[in-house]
Amino acid sequence: MNRAAAPRIAVFGSVNMDLVAYADTAPASGETVLGREFRQVPGGKGANQAVAAARAGADVAFLGAVGDDAFGTQLRTNLVDHGIEVSGVRMEPGASGVAHIVVDGAGANSIIIVPGANDAVTGLRDGDAALIEGSDALLLQLELPMEGVVAAARAGRAAGVPTVLTPAPARPLPPELLENVDLVVPNQHEAAAVTGHRDPDRALAALLELVPEAVVTLGGDGVLYGRRGGDPIRVPAVRVAVVDTTAAGDTFCGAFAVARAEGGDPEAALRFAVKAAALSVQRHGASTSMPSRAEIDAF
Repeated sequence: MNRAAAPRIAVFGSVNMDLVAYADTAPASGETVLGREFRQVPGGKGANQAVAAARAGADVAFLGAVGDDAFGTQLRTNLVDHGIEVSGVRMEPGASGVAHIVVDGAGANSIIIVPGANDAVTGLRDGDAALIEGSDALLLQLELPMEGVVAAARAGRAAGVPTVLTPAPARPLPPELLENVDLVVPNQHEAAAVTGHRDPDRALAALLELVPEAVVTLGGDGVLYGRRGGDPIRVPAVRVAVVDTTAAGDTFCGAFAVARAEGGDPEAALRFAVKAAALSVQRHGASTSMPSRAEIDAF
């Protein structure tokens, strides 16, 4: 990978305050359990991917929205503290987005998202297209209104910027989005929701009928990559002691985008991103768990 100049990554996505409760067992419906710990951590799939890319070595611009509440100030400050450009972060009246997360004793999580200010991002504003046009890659997710995500994807395609979509939370993907996306990065559940196939190989083949490239992340089983006209590539997970999987997928996606933008071939980029994700699951929280470039290179 060529690191002569840091790649520039634009992230159009959500930013939330994560309210994380740790318990030995997640509660079932109607059940109350005793928790072990509580943490308040900046998150949101968009902001998580932005922090992951910045820590992996990219210059990052974030496009999204926060509320005019105390969380909004903290969320914006967190982005700035990671060296992320925030000229594309709008402030909306009312509450910022929040995510209520329960992490069980095995490190697995369940999440409820209340979008707040994220729901106001229904399109591009002045200056947003310029941030996208000046980038080496554009990262998208589905925690913003679909019309906003489609508008960003169209701007990326018009500028010739490779566009990466994480289709989460899983929901139907309109043709006008897919036709402007170059790579999708779902987990196994999301891939099944998009394609109807639970088998990763069949899901990958179906995804490649929709977009040119795809990566299906498989948790402890690693990742599966494919591109049209090429052979699939499997990269195993790194075996580590799992503490919290909350931002593993976002860490993978941000690191993978950086490695590809630096000129890495798909397999090298996959291995780089798998290492980044393995480091993240050994730590608590979302953005707080993401490794630096030096940590990834040394792992």
